[in-house]
Amino acid sequence: MTIPVHKFDVVIVGAGGAGLRAALQVSEAGLKTAVLTKVFPTRSHTVAAQGGVAASLGNVTEDNWRWHMYDTVKGSDWLGDQDAIEFMVRKANEVVVELEHYGMPFDRLDNGKIYQRPFGGHSQNFGEKPVNRSCAAADRTGHAMLHAMYQRNVRAHTQFFVEWMALDLIRDADGEVLGVVALEMETGEVHIFHAKATIFATGGAGRIFYSSTNAFINTGDGLGMAARAGIPLEDMEFWQFHPTGVAGAGVLITEGVRGEGGILRNANGERFMERYAPNLKDLASRDVVSRAMVTEMKEGRGCGANKDYVLLDITHLAPETIMKRLPGIRDISIQFAGVDPIKTPIPVVPTCHYQMGGIPTNYQGQVVMPQGDDLAAPVKGFYAAGECACASVHGANRLGTNSLLDLLVFGKSAGETVIEDLKNNKAHKPLPENAADYALSRLNRLETQKNGEDVAEVMTAMQRVMQGHAGVFRFKELLHEGVEQIAKVAERVQSTEIKDKSKVWNTARSEALELENLIEVAKATMISAEARKESRGAHVRNDAPDTAEHPDGRNDQEWLKHTLWFRDGNRLQYKPVQMKPLTAETVALKKRVY
Repeated sequence: MTIPVHKFDVVIVGAGGAGLRAALQVSEAGLKTAVLTKVFPTRSHTVAAQGGVAASLGNVTEDNWRWHMYDTVKGSDWLGDQDAIEFMVRKANEVVVELEHYGMPFDRLDNGKIYQRPFGGHSQNFGEKPVNRSCAAADRTGHAMLHAMYQRNVRAHTQFFVEWMALDLIRDADGEVLGVVALEMETGEVHIFHAKATIFATGGAGRIFYSSTNAFINTGDGLGMAARAGIPLEDMEFWQFHPTGVAGAGVLITEGVRGEGGILRNANGERFMERYAPNLKDLASRDVVSRAMVTEMKEGRGCGANKDYVLLDITHLAPETIMKRLPGIRDISIQFAGVDPIKTPIPVVPTCHYQMGGIPTNYQGQVVMPQGDDLAAPVKGFYAAGECACASVHGANRLGTNSLLDLLVFGKSAGETVIEDLKNNKAHKPLPENAADYALSRLNRLETQKNGEDVAEVMTAMQRVMQGHAGVFRFKELLHEGVEQIAKVAERVQSTEIKDKSKVWNTARSEALELENLIEVAKATMISAEARKESRGAHVRNDAPDTAEHPDGRNDQEWLKHTLWFRDGNRLQYKPVQMKPLTAETVALKKRVY
């Protein structure tokens, strides 16, 4: 069987915000660039980002990058690497202005400058009061960003392979990454993309949970491929549950609603966040708000017959403000909740939204892993950016609107590093003879499996285990049980069967392959979470009590470290948090209070 081989300087997997920003950087530098994507670029999941992109422009309120850095380190519950965080926040203004010059239609102030709204966890003067830092295009910021960058990539002659699914990494005997094996979804044919540099920008894996704001395409493909290639996944125990998903639907209601003045209320009509975060109230960090909402429900103050949601109230805002600043949210509320937020509060519940962990990288976008005594040695030829990567700027909890900033800064950074690395790399390294064998063997199993498991049933089983055992609050017994149950689901994944064996547009095959990626993420999450015996950020355990020595259950003496999960043997290893910034003063450890 002869497999077609496509040669490029750079192959990028994923065409969301990070993939498009990286592609733009390398294409404009004259490198021959291919971008593989399961969906048309402007349908990537970045399109669902609503609220804005963080940058300390100071257009509305006084601001500077040091305050932004403080908020990000604090938001991460001190698990974020401070060198990467400083790099990101100092680059913020530059990448936002670049985006504006690409044609991004930001909302404007009367003086013509970019409109900025407040967002949860973002503060002024090291935590004193909320700051306007989120640069917004109404409530469709991600949508506008994708279109602006896609058009710029067309101008730069980036070559897009639309509706292609990457299957596995190609690594040679030295461990260098030489490209990917990919499936053309239209024909079912397997191809090799041979590259001098491979960048993963494959997005998150929120579909491991039963209730998620993530699109159905968010199946952790990059993480699955990396894990199967022997590369660890970092900090996978940390998942952000967004406070405001539409109850019963999971569709995202942006934090920008609270930024514009929205208030969370319980069944008694009480603004309950004053109890949990007396300073920032509804604009506290997302993990804090999500836990407060769940606590209200657990204590019987939830709304509805089952007391299983709370209300997001913007009825006190002027209708024209809602129509101008939150038009998409009004549409979502009417379509998915059946209420017009101008007249009636929106029923909301915490929903899985974002992974803080991912493929380990440094702030230059290089994928890193332990090699000998070096716990963060670069993997030659391999780079990652965006939600699939872990720089780690979000640590144990991400601040709202830092995700779009992450895409821009580290997409560009990965591109810049590739350009530098390829200056002296004139020729492609030869491919291994067995470059596609592993991917072909996985496809062959699906073709020949008899009397196997139903893909949809196994997918649901995985999602139920994750939702029930690793949710907003985590319990010692449930985590232990979850490790055992997810191992049983993983065994079932190895015997899934597809009834349709056709090649052309076989979505059953694609879904089975996506499940094989998701289960790697689910295993990494459950095993890492069970092992971390503390509460930090989004990971809150019932057996990690709040004491004077360990405020909020956080144990800096034993657990101020990153988790690395290896697929081989479900092995865990740890590496220290980078507390030393690039130039600024270290943000010292303290109790996290809003």
